[in-house]
Amino acid sequence: MVNKILAGVGIGIVALGLAALAVFGMKNLGNGIDIKPIEALITDGKPDEAKAIIDQIAEKKPGAKTIGKIYFGIASAYENKNDLVKARDIYQLILRKHQNIENISEVQDKLGKLNIAILFSKTMTDKDTLYEVEPGDTLIKIAKKFGTTVDLIKTANSLKNDNIKARSKLKISKAKYKILVDKSQNVLTLLRDDDIIKVYRVSTGENNSTPVGNFKIINKIIDPVWYTEKAIVPAESPDNVLGSRWMGFNLPGYGIHGTTSPEKIGQQATKGCVRMLNAEVEELYKIIPAGTEVTIVD
Repeated sequence: MVNKILAGVGIGIVALGLAALAVFGMKNLGNGIDIKPIEALITDGKPDEAKAIIDQIAEKKPGAKTIGKIYFGIASAYENKNDLVKARDIYQLILRKHQNIENISEVQDKLGKLNIAILFSKTMTDKDTLYEVEPGDTLIKIAKKFGTTVDLIKTANSLKNDNIKARSKLKISKAKYKILVDKSQNVLTLLRDDDIIKVYRVSTGENNSTPVGNFKIINKIIDPVWYTEKAIVPAESPDNVLGSRWMGFNLPGYGIHGTTSPEKIGQQATKGCVRMLNAEVEELYKIIPAGTEVTIVD
């Protein structure tokens, strides 16, 4: 009975909001949108009701600049309620349909952080499956079965070691990841089934020396040794420019790696590889398995 009453109250709030919109907002659709009724709902911690109203407006006037701003407020309200999936979905909507918002770079940044937070947590999405461990399973075996990484399985399930028990359940990512590097912008975009997961600032080759084309990650190394023409530079050496991780392409000598020069991120400053901040290359390393496709464009 209580649930029915609460549901009725929720429906009533949306109805009142729509009615208020009809009075205060719809008449202004030609020149602008009165967002006060929606802002009141957001302030009151009612993002579902606010979203129901702005969805109606967006259908009638999708190009209005105010719409993106309102959706941003709704996404922030979902974040405050720790509803990360709903917040992420709204930020994705803004990037797809309302890019005329002034703080679009902030939207992109928030989306990236939310995607990683969800990916690295036990929160399930339609890109995950809840897998029941079978007798004889290992994390390596499960990772190969689903095309993911042991690191991602351990992180998402808060596993401190590689030990798993039969009949326990694990969140497993079933998505296919791809990487796009844009040399003109010095950015690396991580894609999941063609959806943007996160955009990273990177360094590419000086004098435009990073090769263009389609490649694959064929090896992954933690704390890589740097083999130069003149010397072998150990991982712990401050002269090792590879940083904390290496993900090598099927093009000898090229790959994605960390850095000892974080101040040069965003510049064309490498010998041809793609260079990332160490914390970010470690994050990417956890997510992508060997075999991941990498596309590099001018």
